[in-house]
Amino acid sequence: MSLIFSMSLLKDIFGWIHPETEHKPDIAFGRYTDMYKPAGRSVHFDRSLGHFDKGELLDSYRSFFTYLTDERSPNHIHVRDEGDIIHFEFFQGSCLIRGHADRNGVRAGSRVARAGDLNVGFLRQLMEANHRLSFSRFALDNENNLCIVFQTESLDASPLKLLHALRELAINADKKDDLLLDEFKSLEPAPDQFRIDIPQQEKDIKYEYFRQETEAALSLLEAGKPDSNQYPGLFAYYLLSVAYKLDYLILPEGFILDVLEKIHSAYFTKNQSPPQVRLQQVVKEFRRMLNRSKEEVQAEMYRTRSTFGVSPPLPHGSVIALIEKELPNMDWPLANGHEKLAEALPMYIVSYLLFHHAPPPPDRELLHLYYRVAENDYFTRLGFSRSFRDGSGRPDKRAIRAEINRVQNTYSGEYPKLRINTDKLDYSSVAMFGKTFLQAVREIDLSRPDR
Repeated sequence: MSLIFSMSLLKDIFGWIHPETEHKPDIAFGRYTDMYKPAGRSVHFDRSLGHFDKGELLDSYRSFFTYLTDERSPNHIHVRDEGDIIHFEFFQGSCLIRGHADRNGVRAGSRVARAGDLNVGFLRQLMEANHRLSFSRFALDNENNLCIVFQTESLDASPLKLLHALRELAINADKKDDLLLDEFKSLEPAPDQFRIDIPQQEKDIKYEYFRQETEAALSLLEAGKPDSNQYPGLFAYYLLSVAYKLDYLILPEGFILDVLEKIHSAYFTKNQSPPQVRLQQVVKEFRRMLNRSKEEVQAEMYRTRSTFGVSPPLPHGSVIALIEKELPNMDWPLANGHEKLAEALPMYIVSYLLFHHAPPPPDRELLHLYYRVAENDYFTRLGFSRSFRDGSGRPDKRAIRAEINRVQNTYSGEYPKLRINTDKLDYSSVAMFGKTFLQAVREIDLSRPDR
């Protein structure tokens, strides 16, 4: 009897140390990042540099493609080494990039779409895009395929240049294919386009969530409590948090992704427009998304494989700085009873970090935990068996502590000073949990022994 009591007491104090295995459906969240490869992987890049400096070009290429491979992700870089020539191919989103490297240099390209006829509109758009590219260019092949290509001679084929050039080529190929096909109906998908379909039930749940969140955001704005003209910054936090979290939780491609990026640009563009005007531009972009049919939105829901991440790395110190800068802004809506606007501040911080950056893996997992709590119903509908809310709808202390313990244990070897103080977490509401949880994230130490 005393043993049972002791175990119960330990559960209450430390959380459920050995939680039951959770059923997690195979659903991806957040964009792929290649910024945190295993420590040993960078050795191959250094070897590639060394071989190149010695003029050992083929060995330099071999080490370079080994470096690009990410064993944690099925990015499927295929290399066929024929001695005097190395053929390679890899995926970026829905696009296949193929190329070869030999003693004369490196060539690479990807077919983005197939043109039935040469429309002046998309040709002009691709010519304009070429002015923004540093290493690659859009072109037409002999079969009227719209392609993006890169080539360089051996003397200029350094590993650093190859890294930047192939990244530029791959990311722009993946970004352009859906947008061009959506805007110009005369275009057809490229013959080697790659997509992994997802179950219709998952699409339905994601679409329902997409409509629910965008409509709720506009409804709160239109309710006028408080007045958005008087407090445009508060509503900007709310709308931006919705836009960013839709990207992380739904992973749309094509048109919707483009609109989400334009929402960010509309508010943060460097001009002299007052915040009220910029807020209205954000609202305009929200309405563009809502005007999209269910079929069109769901057509942009599919899985892909990527080799290059879009978001730049962000050190933990910058995570701390953003939390310290933005979190105090939730005090006013909390004190004045605007619960939804108060909840938007932690959501904005978490979503902004994951939309624009690639924070260190422990930070990323902790920020994902915040989503599990704040958007618990969404994860439950998707089929995740563990709930992070209790029977009254408040954040569940034991489930949250168990997950925090798991994150600490997972990264204890790489980050031995990682400790998350759960004593000050407030579970009384989602807003208070978000505030105190980010304060705890701000305090963690991600320094390493070798630094």
